[in-house]
Amino acid sequence: MPNKSIRHFLTLCFVSLILIAAQLANAGEITLRKMASEVLAADYPYTIYLPNGYESGQLKYPVLYLLHGNGGNENNWIVKGQIRPTTDTLIGEGRIPPIIIVMPGHGTSWWVDGNKEPAETVLIKELIPHIDANFRTIDTRDGRMIAGLSAGGYGTVNAVFKYPELFASCAALSPAVYVPVPPSHSSANRVPPFQTDGKFDPASWERLNYPANWEAYKAKEIVVPMYINTGDHDTFSIAYHAALLFQKLFEYQPKEVEYRVVDGDHEWRIWRDTIGDALKYMTAYVSQPQIVGP
Repeated sequence: MPNKSIRHFLTLCFVSLILIAAQLANAGEITLRKMASEVLAADYPYTIYLPNGYESGQLKYPVLYLLHGNGGNENNWIVKGQIRPTTDTLIGEGRIPPIIIVMPGHGTSWWVDGNKEPAETVLIKELIPHIDANFRTIDTRDGRMIAGLSAGGYGTVNAVFKYPELFASCAALSPAVYVPVPPSHSSANRVPPFQTDGKFDPASWERLNYPANWEAYKAKEIVVPMYINTGDHDTFSIAYHAALLFQKLFEYQPKEVEYRVVDGDHEWRIWRDTIGDALKYMTAYVSQPQIVGP
């Protein structure tokens, strides 16, 4: 009996080693970089995920811009969101194509040109061209995605509605898209982008929120497929506000929007567990990696 137990233990160890070796073989590379921002007159940090084989290959890849929430940084999706093992696994299983993921860090900006600094301009006008110039990306709309959580979901929806010509698909996880104004306990009431004279300014929120860009989005007649999700017990009632966003999109682009309500609150467990589904949704609309032309 002891011998059987030992053999069983050794078998489990052997299988575990094989699985670990397989994961390492498919592991992408994570590096922290900086961009010299002329708009901010400062260095702008971002973390980048490069798929396995990037350094030794000659392919151009689709790229995802993945945004953090309020007060976050460029490492949140790596440390808390476990984006690397999730992406490695999905690529290794052939469920998504190899992709590049760019995770910028911009604190409490909410990714808009608010009353603090032009975070949207930096993202759209500086970071995207910087990434395309320094990495082998598919630098057209059909090779570019954007996604984010909470305030990053808010930034994602706004970016897509203002610049649909830039993005093939997107995902908004627990997006803080409050209409008409945020609940009193939301951090949106206490951050500089939406403040005037140190107080929350409803007019600034209305000017910067997605409904202000809705008609312009429709006028361009460029549909961006969107994946939306939220927790059913979200403390900020985002299930309600996300449903309003979904309904608006469903009436306009019924085949290019999905809405999922999952068990949980406004928490990393949800975003960590569902980012894989979002990746599968978004990558279905982008080009496959391409051989670099002469």
